[in-house]
Amino acid sequence: MKSRKIPLRKCVACQEMMPKKQLIRIVKTPDDEVLIDLSGKRSGRGAYLCGKASCFKLAQKNKSLDRALKHHVKPEIYEQLADDFVVVEEQFLVMKENSNDG
Repeated sequence: MKSRKIPLRKCVACQEMMPKKQLIRIVKTPDDEVLIDLSGKRSGRGAYLCGKASCFKLAQKNKSLDRALKHHVKPEIYEQLADDFVVVEEQFLVMKENSNDG
């Protein structure tokens, strides 16, 4: 049986290539709303970050999210994303462990 190809994506902060399922997707929707997309299926322009808070802070400092999304990300949005990131990080780690088990 042929093994399935695993899609790879690059973290916009640390530039490390990783399997898509191990990264958190940040999306700019057609309504110019920037938010975290755990499903990976929301429509819009996406950028990927590692599940580490340090990568999120680096992306904010270097404005790499702005470049990847081709949209200026306002400081209030970064603050909202930072709050969401802490909550989502735990869910993401649980999902990651479950996908490794199967």
